[in-house]
Amino acid sequence: MVVRIDRVVTRGGDKGQTSLGDGSRISKSSRHIDAIGMLDEVNAVVGLLRAHVADTAPDLPAHLASIQNLLFDIGGDLCQPEGSKHAKRLDGSIATAIEAEVERLRASQLPLTSFVLPGGSIPAAWAHLARTTIRRAERSVVALTGETSINPALIPILNRLSDYFFVLSRHLNENGKKDILWQPGKPLFT
Repeated sequence: MVVRIDRVVTRGGDKGQTSLGDGSRISKSSRHIDAIGMLDEVNAVVGLLRAHVADTAPDLPAHLASIQNLLFDIGGDLCQPEGSKHAKRLDGSIATAIEAEVERLRASQLPLTSFVLPGGSIPAAWAHLARTTIRRAERSVVALTGETSINPALIPILNRLSDYFFVLSRHLNENGKKDILWQPGKPLFT
């Protein structure tokens, strides 16, 4: 697929509508556009995470770049209405690949003894933000299924991505050594 963008300012959305991949016009306030917008937010957070890990792990920036590309692919899949002749649908092999990476990272991590609070290192905190933003995108896509048919592979992919960012946050906290654990009932300001 070749993408060519000749103009950024098109004025096509000035009346609160935008186009799907087949050219059909819908409101920018629709659940469909909300879901696609959530994916864009996730992509921006992953870009920030990528900038914070550039010097810490040689293979991680490339992994995060591939996730950013995947997020665009998911948006492209959502952008093409069911039955569209231009639709390039993602499949379950992607969720399986993400799950394998989750297990690879998790294998060297300390066992969990409590819930993990977002934080520790700056990159780990960004990974937690990516995880929560992915969850919001996932909820938005699930809500969209109440209105239209979507590719059933997308929700498991988003679910696995949030798992990935959780174990990545622990990886970035020295495989859990620098995790901040939840302490139920801990008094404030002590």
